[in-house]
Amino acid sequence: MSVRIVNAESALSKPLFSSYTGLPISKLSGSPRSYSLSLGQFGRRRRGGGAVVAALDSATITPLTGVVFQPFEEVKNDAFVVPVTSQASLARQRYAAECEAAINEQINVEYNVSYVYHSLFAYFDRDNIAFKGFAKFFKKSSEEEREDAEKLMKYQNVRGGRVKLYSLVMPLSEFVHVEKGDALYAMELALSLEKLTNEKLLKLHAVAEKNNDTQMQDFIEREFLTEQVEAIKKIAEYVTQLRMVGKGHGVWHFDQMLLHEDGEDVL
Repeated sequence: MSVRIVNAESALSKPLFSSYTGLPISKLSGSPRSYSLSLGQFGRRRRGGGAVVAALDSATITPLTGVVFQPFEEVKNDAFVVPVTSQASLARQRYAAECEAAINEQINVEYNVSYVYHSLFAYFDRDNIAFKGFAKFFKKSSEEEREDAEKLMKYQNVRGGRVKLYSLVMPLSEFVHVEKGDALYAMELALSLEKLTNEKLLKLHAVAEKNNDTQMQDFIEREFLTEQVEAIKKIAEYVTQLRMVGKGHGVWHFDQMLLHEDGEDVL
């Protein structure tokens, strides 16, 4: 089939254009350049054994929404200018200084809680305490909190912020309690720490909401909040069970349960 290119002005006369659209001539108005075809940027009509192709000027085609996206003009906005200084983040966009500071504070929270759990691990791993199950539980808890801190650090870098690590508070090294015993006291302390961490995360989410940072809100909800409430429920059940067994032989059985949980018994 032969194809012949013609000028859009001459090709899109009303009689010819009506054969493209199926509209009667009486329904057509305006200049041919203003017509839009379902063929995209080309009009085509069979003529004998060949076809006539008319190139249309895309700049004259009005979009259905009435909104024209002009990227080369819109990127001139100051919000999209790429920084030239080596000290400025190239990736940062709509990331408020308040959100950046709040992320750094949450990193400090996670590291401090991890520090306390690590101290609990060291306590229960002593030869004169020898609760291997509790030691395993608190070692794993410490690692999880540190992983959360690192997750926040990575997010800070993704958003173009700067990670700032603050000082850690020295935790206790003795967890003996005359009335409750060390096992119950330690687990109640863990429950309080998990609730405190959850409260801090909710405040972090509120900062993101205040600054209309939808992406940061989604990150906190997806990566932290669900996991946190599940941890609170799990440790709350441990506290209840330890209160029932008291300070006697039942604590040893509870320790064995923690030791063999998840099929792992090696520290």
